[in-house]
Amino acid sequence: MTNEIKVGITGCAGRMGRALMWQVAEHERCALSGGSEHADSEAIGLDLGELAGLGTLGLTVSRDTRLVFETADVVLDFTSPSATAHHAEIAAATGTAWVAGTTGLAPKQEAAIVEAASKTAIVRAANMSVGVNLLLALTEQVANVLGPDFDIDVLEMHHRHKVDAPSGTALALGRAAAAGRGVSHDDVADRGRDGITGERRRGDIGYAVLRGGNVAGEHSVIFAADNERIELTHKATDRAIFARGAIMAALWLDGKSPGFYSMMDVLGLGN
Repeated sequence: MTNEIKVGITGCAGRMGRALMWQVAEHERCALSGGSEHADSEAIGLDLGELAGLGTLGLTVSRDTRLVFETADVVLDFTSPSATAHHAEIAAATGTAWVAGTTGLAPKQEAAIVEAASKTAIVRAANMSVGVNLLLALTEQVANVLGPDFDIDVLEMHHRHKVDAPSGTALALGRAAAAGRGVSHDDVADRGRDGITGERRRGDIGYAVLRGGNVAGEHSVIFAADNERIELTHKATDRAIFARGAIMAALWLDGKSPGFYSMMDVLGLGN
């Protein structure tokens, strides 16, 4: 294991990309090795440090994503579903360790990441926050203990620019609750309530979505029975928490064999 790892960042000009660059620059065991953006980005050719407010670093935003993978020990990816699926192919081809935090992926795109894990070490998580992953573990445990008299709903809020709903984290929480109850999530998920819906179906896991302002991310899992309610909540006030989790995952991957890992593995909470 080396003292310092070289970290590349795809989508480096985005909000998360800049937060990631800050965290890499702050960490004593990390060195920024490169960053890429899509070919039409206005950021192409700009200095990475100046883009992130770090001062001149002598590294420029590239459209050559493969080169970013080839020159890094690990690449951090918070981009778009289509871009992430393409990056999975590059990670497999170069054998570069990869942390994928993009949400809203279709099943086929998720499958591309799992396939790439046969060639390189990958951490994939809907949310990289340490706190959120503890919330996932707690949700499964509480759902396992409480009986069907407790209805389960997942409530989430994000900034106005978020394009997928429910969020990947909200769905992960719903899946954790379903796992705790030993049921198939797809059989019990209620992702849309509008109009005359009739009574709630016993055992369903409901979702409610809010969008507005600059909210980094808020998630609550509500267990409601007659005369009592249990609520598990996590509130993020800055994207830095997701970036810090991604750095933790990157350091954890150092020296790992090819495989598909989660933040639960990184935190030692996996089964």
